[in-house]
Amino acid sequence: MATEYIIYADESLRDGQYYSNFYGGALVSAKDLTPANQALQATKTTQNLHGEIKWSKVTAQYLDKYVAVMDSFFEWVQQDKIKVRIMFTHNRNIPQGLTVEQRESSYHRLYYQFIKHAFGLRYIEATDPPVFLRIYLDRMPDTKEANAQFKSYLAGLQQSPEFRRAKIQIKADQIAEIDSHNHVILQCLDVVLGAMQFRLNDQHRQKREDSQRRGKRTVAKEKLYRHISTKIREVYPGFNVGISTGVQGDVRNRWHHPYRHWLFMPRNVKIDPAHNKP
Repeated sequence: MATEYIIYADESLRDGQYYSNFYGGALVSAKDLTPANQALQATKTTQNLHGEIKWSKVTAQYLDKYVAVMDSFFEWVQQDKIKVRIMFTHNRNIPQGLTVEQRESSYHRLYYQFIKHAFGLRYIEATDPPVFLRIYLDRMPDTKEANAQFKSYLAGLQQSPEFRRAKIQIKADQIAEIDSHNHVILQCLDVVLGAMQFRLNDQHRQKREDSQRRGKRTVAKEKLYRHISTKIREVYPGFNVGISTGVQGDVRNRWHHPYRHWLFMPRNVKIDPAHNKP
């Protein structure tokens, strides 16, 4: 029986104070999809979370509920039944030599690089090839025409030398935009992705305009970020959220690791130290 994987993908903050262009993905095998969905949905139900969970909805009142859902989600990550990848850029790395078209299409270009490389798909060692890949994208904020072209490029990945060697097949009708309200794994990914952009851009330091103190929601979000960070460090002690995760001497770990970050670096950049954190 052939192997099949599903990638849920989302994007977040395009223009942050220090880090921008956040993309996230969660990969699960078809055989684990239903059990994972059922387990995560059961946790939501137990916590009386009947609507969609999102990073933007985190408050002090709901903090413990979101912690419980993240605990359930990271149980699947720690068992390597859900793989998570987060990609972002640093504002100090200014791309050089880009054409107008390349700049205007940077959203989809970066998304393409994320899908192609972040999970280390070329290093899949399937016992029963071929490997079928489904790609579910949270609804994209662009024109139908641009999004359709992007999906066609994703389908074309199966013709690349790396994917051909790994015997990965991507059918065009298996690439779709979906509503995160109906997909709990994508909801959990939104929370993790939001937590990373929140911390890397020092949003945990923000204070209320009418006070020198932080708001309750900001404090709650920092607590949730710290809890997520603890769960990641149960997999990788000393994990650094702001750099690309190392391969520990084996490039195939780009596939094997259950959780990784990727600080995307363009080939030709100019370093602008003005965007460094103080």
